Amino acid sequence: MKRVLVLVVALLTMLAFASGVMAQAPAKTEKPAATAPEKAAPAPAPKPAAEKAKPKADKPKVLKAAGTVATYDAIGKTIKVKAKDKEMMFNIAADAKVKGEIKEGAKVTVMYKKDGDQMVATSISVPAPKKEAPKKEAPKQKEAPKK
Repeated sequence: MKRVLVLVVALLTMLAFASGVMAQAPAKTEKPAATAPEKAAPAPAPKPAAEKAKPKADKPKVLKAAGTVATYDAIGKTIKVKAKDKEMMFNIAADAKVKGEIKEGAKVTVMYKKDGDQMVATSISVPAPKKEAPKKEAPKQKEAPKK
C-alpha cells in the first residue's frame, strides 16, 4: 500500500512539472502546403503625425502646480501647496531641484510626477521677490533768481 502511494505521488509530481513545461512552450503550427501563391497583404496605411508623436508610456508625464505654501516639512520631505480652490500634498524627491527659499506663505511653482496615487515633486521654485523701483520725485522747478 505504501509503495502504491509513493508511486501515485511521483506520477502526479511528474505530471505537474510536465504540464508546466508544456504551458511555457510556444505552440508550433505548421502551415499547410499552398498550391497557389498567396497574395501579399496590403501595406499598412501610414500613421498620422499626431499618433507618431505620442509620448512613451513608460516615461511619466511631468505636471505643474502653482500656489502658496500651506505647510513645509524639510525633514519629512513633504510640502502642501494651496492653489485657488484646493490643497495638494507632495512628497519631495531626493534629487528634487529647489530654487529659492521655501517658507510658509511663499508663492511656489512645483513640477511633479504622479507615482501611483502619490504626487512626487521633482522641482520647486520660489520666485525672487520683486524689488520696487525707487519712486522718482517730481523734478524740482528752478526758482526765479532773486532781485
